[in-house]
Amino acid sequence: MKAKKFFLLLFAIIITTLILSCSGSRYDYDDTDIPIYVFKNANKFISSKTGESFFENYIQPNFDKCIKFENGYFLSYKLYVPEKPFVKGEIRFTVDTLGNVNQNLEVFGIPECVQNPSDCKFTIDEKSARVIAEQNGLEKGVKDWKCTFIYDPVFGKYVWNINSTLTENEGEFGYRASGQEIVIDCSTGEVLAKNDWKIN
Repeated sequence: MKAKKFFLLLFAIIITTLILSCSGSRYDYDDTDIPIYVFKNANKFISSKTGESFFENYIQPNFDKCIKFENGYFLSYKLYVPEKPFVKGEIRFTVDTLGNVNQNLEVFGIPECVQNPSDCKFTIDEKSARVIAEQNGLEKGVKDWKCTFIYDPVFGKYVWNINSTLTENEGEFGYRASGQEIVIDCSTGEVLAKNDWKIN
């Protein structure tokens, strides 16, 4: 009988923990000196763009990078999708002392899942992105491609940025290199841009 009560108690604790974790209590605001209401307003801003479920599941404050300054705060968040480990990003922006976002300054890394749901499917992993790059004529070059999952502010979404180095040398005039880059939508596989680059 005692064993049965123990297991019932243990089960109740586990269920309570799960409920709390799903209700937004998955991080401890005691880890920062920034007032909770600042984060609550900032959280609302992010979730208005990502949707509440996406925010709760995949985004959390990065307290180590949050900074107080004279008229407000610089806030940083981590984006991570455990089911798709390649989806890692940083969200950052500036707020006033009440947590209202200053949209005249950089607002970086928030996926627009509400406005463009297809931007948040993240169906293209690195292997698929490399295949797409090859199919679209990205040259192999003289070294391995540099393949980066990153938020691109030009397109306002997360992309695969793949760089190919075609020439590379270092001499009396310093480092010189040239190559190509291709930008691929990480949700649709669409090639958004293909450019040449050069370092003189």
